[in-house]
Amino acid sequence: MTLPIKALTFDTGGTILDWHSGISAALAAAGARRGVVADWPAVTNDYRRRALKGMTRQVRPDFNIDGVHRRVLDELATEHSWSAFTEEDRIGIQLAWHALDAWPDFPAALARLRRKHVVASFTILSTSLIVDVSRRNGLSWDCIVSCEMIGSYKPNPEAYTTCARWLGFEPQEVLMVACHNFDLLAARAVGYRSAFVRRPDEWGAAGPPDPTPDAAHDIVVDDFGQLADQLGC
Repeated sequence: MTLPIKALTFDTGGTILDWHSGISAALAAAGARRGVVADWPAVTNDYRRRALKGMTRQVRPDFNIDGVHRRVLDELATEHSWSAFTEEDRIGIQLAWHALDAWPDFPAALARLRRKHVVASFTILSTSLIVDVSRRNGLSWDCIVSCEMIGSYKPNPEAYTTCARWLGFEPQEVLMVACHNFDLLAARAVGYRSAFVRRPDEWGAAGPPDPTPDAAHDIVVDDFGQLADQLGC
């Protein structure tokens, strides 16, 4: 499938990165060290849900996602009585977000897509987090656009219009790629095209809360290799 697009912007947190496996492993390791037992996969999903709520739609905040990750972790520790978790443990869990693995199908597909299109990470995650995970996973972007640079966080319209402008394209020349309808539909509202890539394991065994792609999307695929195929890369 060929679309009149020049750039691809990728949601990065759940679309590219396997946050559930990485963070639940970090929490479980801290728990094992301190003799703390919990349903770590469920805790991880609560952690992610609260962090998203704390960061999306923000405008000119004096914090970024790294600060939110630490604040939410401290809240969870208080609520679940994880008093055995030391400062070192908490810093380690917070830094685990900077050491996440990419989904296995993404790096090779990214290289294919980049031969034909401008590719950018467009994310609510912090700039430093994206730099760290990109280096860890060998991801070569043409550009990183963190919402902390813009000052307005997805799904605010300003985030999408600014990202397209910074890349030098009209919104209709940009394809937003994500596994979340809310992100894709917000991008479409300002003129982007949209591609839904299924990530059934994003939330672990619980399954994603929004697994069914909206009928409006231009492309719906099961993996990134299929996306590259449909874009003729």
